[in-house]
Amino acid sequence: MAIEELSRSSTEFWRRWHISLGSVFRDYLYIPLGGNRRRALFNVIVVWALTGLWHGASWVFVIWGAYHGFLLAFERWRGKESVYARLPRQIRVGFTFVLVLFSWVLFRSPTLAEAGAYFQALFALSNADGSPALLAGELYTRGNVGLMALCALVAFQRVQAFDWVQRMSWPRLLLVLAVFVYSLLTMFVQAFNPFLYFQF
Repeated sequence: MAIEELSRSSTEFWRRWHISLGSVFRDYLYIPLGGNRRRALFNVIVVWALTGLWHGASWVFVIWGAYHGFLLAFERWRGKESVYARLPRQIRVGFTFVLVLFSWVLFRSPTLAEAGAYFQALFALSNADGSPALLAGELYTRGNVGLMALCALVAFQRVQAFDWVQRMSWPRLLLVLAVFVYSLLTMFVQAFNPFLYFQF
């Protein structure tokens, strides 16, 4: 069975993620507010801000929800006539991937200050202790950038569930397994992080 195409927009992403929750907010909040009949873009932003609040009583969650609300409203603003809709599929997939990943920083951070610190560390603008760091620091070495580029290329390929393994040559399969094991080892040596929903 073929895996669905990678999402080319936030709209496509949220149609596939947490479908039951999206249906509840659509039926009991979005449609009563007017749905697509009046103030559709405003309704989207309000519903998503409240979706964030549903996840937790914190401004971080409200901003996380509003962030996605603005993305969805922007995508609907001019529909198929928008500049975004005319971009090549691969570029839209890449934009969607990055924008959604940025939103998870907000979702995971206890406070806005910590989210800001995380973004600074993410782009190597500062070290963990707050001291300035060069953009070409330890994170952006030639080897790491090459590995990140390779992972991005692999991640954005459309694959078949299990079929692609059967068609893969032994050398390529061993390479994929080696990258997978390396990724696991890299993940396990990091500091322990408890399950996200323990805080709720």
